[in-house]
Amino acid sequence: MPEADTLPRTSASETETSAPWWQRDDLRYEEGRLTLGDCDLGALAAKVGTPAYVIRAPRVVQKLGLLHGAFDRAGLDHRIYYAIKANRTPQLLTHLAAQRLCGADVCSPEEALHAMSCGFREEDISFTGTSLSPADIDVLARLSDVRVNLDSLSALRRLGRACPGREVGLRINPDVGIGYAGNDMLQYSGTEATKFGIYLDRLGEAIEIAREHGLRIVRIHFHAGCGYLDRELDQLARVLAESRKFADQLPDLEEVNIGGGLGVPHRAGDKALDLDRWAGVIADAYTDRGVKMAVEPGDFLVKDSGVLLASVTYIERRKAVEFLGLDAGFNLAMEPAFYDLPCEPVPAVPRNAGTGRYTLVGNVNEALDKWAEGFEMPTPEEGDTIVLINAGGYASSMRSDHCLRGDIRDILLLD
Repeated sequence: MPEADTLPRTSASETETSAPWWQRDDLRYEEGRLTLGDCDLGALAAKVGTPAYVIRAPRVVQKLGLLHGAFDRAGLDHRIYYAIKANRTPQLLTHLAAQRLCGADVCSPEEALHAMSCGFREEDISFTGTSLSPADIDVLARLSDVRVNLDSLSALRRLGRACPGREVGLRINPDVGIGYAGNDMLQYSGTEATKFGIYLDRLGEAIEIAREHGLRIVRIHFHAGCGYLDRELDQLARVLAESRKFADQLPDLEEVNIGGGLGVPHRAGDKALDLDRWAGVIADAYTDRGVKMAVEPGDFLVKDSGVLLASVTYIERRKAVEFLGLDAGFNLAMEPAFYDLPCEPVPAVPRNAGTGRYTLVGNVNEALDKWAEGFEMPTPEEGDTIVLINAGGYASSMRSDHCLRGDIRDILLLD
């Protein structure tokens, strides 16, 4: 029997008709065409070309509203800072700044200046960087209204010399991690020592450095990991419990910033984060302390609000594998290759030709340039548009021009 005949296939009549796991009100097929909001993604690809990032701003704003609502129902005074490293597209940042629903979380001086250039006020910016250089400290000293969180004794000492008397935050390391499905690569703290934040055994030294320079420690900040969902909320409770060991030693504390890490479903079977339960976990840990709570969502706001449009360049069997090439490589969305967080491929206009099982690859000359392996989907033809979902976060912002394949357009949808 020829190898091709061993590949799993279904006929058109056998094609699954139930709704896919990722479908929702604003991402669904209408009359056989995939739409994001009111945008026909296949028609958009035909007009602007591929590859292209597309992000729907109203969904980002809607999710900001959901976060505020969850905090309010839990009785928590709060702030939200959007983590712009997830997607720093100027048109998106400008739109968000105009809503006044969130500030900006930045991790470098250039990100701070970029946020300001897009309309975020200096006092609405939270800075938490790492391995700060003297030049970084100089910029932070000039940005006197930015809320700065220092993640090392060295940085605390140098900022203290540059700006004695300033209110500052400490990035702490709670020594407990959290991440999507227990993925170690997504955890910023845990069993092994990491570069992120000051551990409890050095807190006394940090307090003494602050005292020497007249600094007031008014915040703690921690970010224990990325992509957590409901199943990880018990871990979040442990992270928060460990953070109290720091908070309870800081009498001037006004704000606890729990960082980001809120995730979105990536695979069938993932359950979306229950925001009321999430806020309840936070309230259980900190309501008695009477401090303002802050959060820095990135992925949660933008990842499932955006997609990456690509085109099929070839379909060809190699040994027993049916390869499906795209005109978009892993350099345009690195999380699938780096962190095993898939961007599921979906045809913009599925053909009524049954399904096949494909290994989807990009156009970059690297072995890890794969979008999916052995993935069953409606059989496409060369030139068809494939939509890679969950590409709104850490795709555009992390892209590279490796092999000079980084030329791509950003499209903002406003409905």
